[in-house]
Amino acid sequence: PRGFCAGVEKAIKALDWMTRVFEAPVYCYHEIVHNQYVVNHFRSLGVVFVDDVHEVPAGAPLMLSAHGSAPDVIAQARQSGGAVIDAVCPLVTKVHHELKVRANKGYTVLYVGHEGHEEAVGTMAVSPESSHLIESRGDIDALKDLPGPFALLSQTTLSFDEWQDLRDYATRTFPDIWMPNRSDLCFATTNRQAALRAIASDASAVVVIGSANSSNTVALVTVAETAGSPRVLRVNSALELPDDLSGVVAVTAGASAPESVVNEVLAALDPVEGIDVRSVTVEDEYFPPPPELRELLRALAALVDLALASPASSTFDAQADREFTAAQVLSPLTQ
Repeated sequence: PRGFCAGVEKAIKALDWMTRVFEAPVYCYHEIVHNQYVVNHFRSLGVVFVDDVHEVPAGAPLMLSAHGSAPDVIAQARQSGGAVIDAVCPLVTKVHHELKVRANKGYTVLYVGHEGHEEAVGTMAVSPESSHLIESRGDIDALKDLPGPFALLSQTTLSFDEWQDLRDYATRTFPDIWMPNRSDLCFATTNRQAALRAIASDASAVVVIGSANSSNTVALVTVAETAGSPRVLRVNSALELPDDLSGVVAVTAGASAPESVVNEVLAALDPVEGIDVRSVTVEDEYFPPPPELRELLRALAALVDLALASPASSTFDAQADREFTAAQVLSPLTQ
């Protein structure tokens, strides 16, 4: 697999609904996803991205990004009086819940993540006094004298190799450390890394499509380099491709990169022997819209039913939402 994951699909479609329901400007706390193509698309529709909810005028509609927000940020946002829709990925919500439960039970939580990343900041803010950011083995060593018990959690978008190394070192350092039964790593992230490993060794060069601030995109670059690829390039679009690529070129994309950009890159490469698509798994996960958005859409549908004196039909159509994709949101034909 490549490109949009279920969490990105959910977030993009939710923000698209916001731009259709409310007059501009619609505000979004942080970039909705870490991809410049997507962010620029929404800017063109009047979305204003902010890094502080205090920048949002009272009563203005606000979306919280897919990366998850700190509890105090969510509380401040809801005090503004406007509609607030939280587009957090359910997999991030899972980690927030795990951290809250462990902290309440007195655990010291080792959180493997990247300093400054929105997901890491929002997650650790759930219980800052119990959380310790882990980016290296030295960070684990620094906690040896702290009282237990210990728990190990993770940012969802890390490289599996990075996570595995620190997980193994943490379990050797703290043999009784608690970990969730199901890994915190996003399935889409690990699937894309596995797919890249399957093709990287056969390629003269690897092209990773995605933005520099996308953690899972950077992880794909690391995977390709670790696999021994002689040349690894990260590009935002086809315009950034060099003109000296030759031989077999492997192409993949981060979980927030649009398929349209993938197609543009493939067209620009114009391979003389065609394209060989490799698949290691099929993803069919679906995350429904945020509950606040579903309630808003039901209320609007009920108003329409009332205005038209038609039988009540204000129910959420999950099948229709599943079939309408984020790629369609970004297509000029749907604007």
